[in-house]
Amino acid sequence: MTFSPSRRYLTFSGLLLLGAAVVFSIGASTPGLAQAPAPAGAAPLTVKVGFLRQQHSKDTISILDIPASDDGFAGAKLATQDDNTTGKFLNQRYSVEDIALKPGQDVNAALEKLVSHGVTLVLADLSAPDLLKVAGAEHGKDVLIFNLTARDDSLRQENCRRNIIHITPSYAMLADGLAQYLIWKQWPRWYLIKGSHPADAQFATALEHSAKKFGATIVGQKTYVDTGGGRRSDTGLVQTQKLIPLVTQNLPDFQVLITADESQVFGEYLPYRTWKPRLVAGSAGLVPTSWTPAMDQWGAQQLQNRFMALNHRYMNERDYNAWVAMRIIGDTVSRINSNDPKKIHDYILSPNFKLGAFKGVALTVRPWNQQLRQPILLSDGRTIVSASPQEGFLHQTNVLDTLGYDKPQTKCKFH
Repeated sequence: MTFSPSRRYLTFSGLLLLGAAVVFSIGASTPGLAQAPAPAGAAPLTVKVGFLRQQHSKDTISILDIPASDDGFAGAKLATQDDNTTGKFLNQRYSVEDIALKPGQDVNAALEKLVSHGVTLVLADLSAPDLLKVAGAEHGKDVLIFNLTARDDSLRQENCRRNIIHITPSYAMLADGLAQYLIWKQWPRWYLIKGSHPADAQFATALEHSAKKFGATIVGQKTYVDTGGGRRSDTGLVQTQKLIPLVTQNLPDFQVLITADESQVFGEYLPYRTWKPRLVAGSAGLVPTSWTPAMDQWGAQQLQNRFMALNHRYMNERDYNAWVAMRIIGDTVSRINSNDPKKIHDYILSPNFKLGAFKGVALTVRPWNQQLRQPILLSDGRTIVSASPQEGFLHQTNVLDTLGYDKPQTKCKFH
């Protein structure tokens, strides 16, 4: 990996030019009419997909971030419509069965229910422990699982599983996407404030790794301990305005305040409230993500419009990840004309698989850890500030592999 121009390496702008032809040829939804229409009167090929999801906390700093009741599943519904549009011509029929787990409900029992209904493909909006639980369950051995939300790097490294395809970017990919932009802007001096929850620690570790990888310096760090209580209160505005400057006072000189607050305890309070005027990035401020309601580049506006028409709200990251997973299934089945999970798995990992997904380039999957390659969007919540990989960060084969763990760094040995 090099930070200098070279014709021997592929850049993101070059990949965009190559990808443009792919996007226009396969379309944003990648219909992929690879199979001839089925004979009239033939029984349709049925593709049954399950959606397993946990309820997400409504205890957010901003009321704008309170999750909808169909969070994630709404994206799967839209993609199912897209798949069935193509399926009409190929005599293929897609359906998705939703199971929203209640607190304490056994995830393996829910999986068993889906399997009893003929489901062999599962979209999973689960924590890492529950994801590993269903992947290792007796009923899950022949099920192909698409990880929509668990960002844990360990799932792509030492805890990788052969029957899990990772749709959501890992913490390493998100951190690398942010780090590349900050280095490109020549803002290499960071101060890190991390939360006290396990997910905060994971993102903080990824940010530290990215700093070393791309030449940034973390001049210091501190932990913001969650002492409980509500995220919002009537007196919160006054308290926050007084507290945050004190938290960020007397720090070593830095250019960017990096926050690892995946649990939404304090991060959103940092912008505009620091002791000195400093940029904020990470879990708040400039945020790396796979999708945002503000995304309108590369034809994404038409996807946003269709989602809004169906669900009467904006498409968020969980919705997009579910849409991508369902489209991967539909595109693959349309090309191989089979609902066999093993054949679907093999095709997804093959060089033939490419998916247009409104990100400017065709998306593919890394065979060494089964992580979906994709650009990382950098958003301030209102606009797309940039998209990584950044210009100048080069790779021998695929510039998207500058984000996250490349093949030489993999610790994945599939279980």
